[in-house]
Amino acid sequence: MLAIVHERGPERTACPSEAARAVAGDHPDQWGPLMQPARRIAVSLMKQGRIVITRKGRVVDPDEFKGVYRISQPRCD
Repeated sequence: MLAIVHERGPERTACPSEAARAVAGDHPDQWGPLMQPARRIAVSLMKQGRIVITRKGRVVDPDEFKGVYRISQPRCD
């Protein structure tokens, strides 16, 4: 997950399914079961300040968000 967001850079986001596919393969039966563990990892990484989770372009509360989300590097403004 970290490699994917760092590869994209701070201006672009990634779908967490990309990390699941990188681990398990392209077929949904392979990567689909990894989506909940990927979400837990994303939340943990956000709480550590290593990634940002967004939904509809807005940064979310890692303990409260629902639905589809994107991940990115934290911005260094």
